[in-house]
Amino acid sequence: MEEKKTSKLHEIKETASDAVEIIRQIGTPGVQESLNKVKETATSVNDIIQSLKTPEMVRNIENFRLISENMNEASAKMQNTMQQLHETGVINESTDLIKSAKGKINSFGDGDSINGQDLREVSIATKEMFVSLKDLMMELKVTVASSTKSGTIHNVKETIDEASDIYKTTFAQVN
Repeated sequence: MEEKKTSKLHEIKETASDAVEIIRQIGTPGVQESLNKVKETATSVNDIIQSLKTPEMVRNIENFRLISENMNEASAKMQNTMQQLHETGVINESTDLIKSAKGKINSFGDGDSINGQDLREVSIATKEMFVSLKDLMMELKVTVASSTKSGTIHNVKETIDEASDIYKTTFAQVN
């Protein structure tokens, strides 16, 4: 029993000695400097957390979340529209018509004389191409109309309107 008391007493002495060493180390300038830096960092983090709780920041964060959701929805709708356009073949038809019209136009420079039939075929191919482009623009307008009224969607609508104006101007020149 005496041995247990002696070993317990020895453990208590060692623990007290270790505690004294830890306290001595805490008092050193390097540890004090590190603790001050930790305190400053904690204060800065606390200030940031408090500023994030202000009504303005809460509104800003909510606005960023809404913008992100709107962009994701618009992106998904545009991808869906592009997939549908691919599936319906509108894009491939437009591409083929453009290639056909380009081939006809290029054939004029091959030394062959231009005849009325060639011009008629080019005119028909060009009209079909513009009709396909108009259908594409209508599909895009439907997609944009179903989207939210974010700034990006507004820019896409303006682009479509400008493309429609180009179509009308070019189509009027062809006729």
